[in-house]
Amino acid sequence: MGRFGYPVLLDLSGRLAVVVGERAVADGKVEGLLEGGAAGVLVLAEGPEARLARLAADERVWVERRPWRPEDLEGAAIVIGSPGPDAAELARAARAAGALVNVVDDVPNCDVAAPAVVRRGELLLTVSTGGRSPTLARLLREDLERRFGPEWALVVEVLGEVRERSLGLLPDLGERAARWLAALDLEEARELAAAGRGDELRARLLARLVGTAQGVGAGVGEEVVEEVRA
Repeated sequence: MGRFGYPVLLDLSGRLAVVVGERAVADGKVEGLLEGGAAGVLVLAEGPEARLARLAADERVWVERRPWRPEDLEGAAIVIGSPGPDAAELARAARAAGALVNVVDDVPNCDVAAPAVVRRGELLLTVSTGGRSPTLARLLREDLERRFGPEWALVVEVLGEVRERSLGLLPDLGERAARWLAALDLEEARELAAAGRGDELRARLLARLVGTAQGVGAGVGEEVVEEVRA
């Protein structure tokens, strides 16, 4: 197994990130961190000018056009840097500050790899080659973008709602898993979401999951079934 063999997803909510250098900014690392939930991003770069000006308009982003300093990294959850002669120094300083570090196209100075990403609401699809072939990762990401359209955001939203509604009616983990496998038809879900028929998808899933569940017929179970039948 090569480097970056153990996949994880970071929770950046309420946390700060630092992006250093023009290449990291140009590659969209600031936007990616914000989409990933970072509370704020400190950007230390001279350019690209148009992108920096656009980023600076976001209240979650602080842009400073100067070289980085070790104290800039204090309190950061992750530091993303640009390749260059000071990359190793940046990596050491980030680690000393307790932050994860990723230097673009510089595997030895990375704690984590930044995969190619497709976002569809809460659905997150990633591709990584462990830094061996960014081109392959990009092409696979583009293929996933074509195969998984924006309707998948609605699919995930509906599934999350149905899961919350049905948890109390299906307390047994084994039965719950079996019912979900039987109830969820991915192609049906995609087609209904693409047509904007999220309510119909929700009703179908609830009917399949809890319509004959043990204990349904009183209290909340009865309410769910009546809603589905309506």
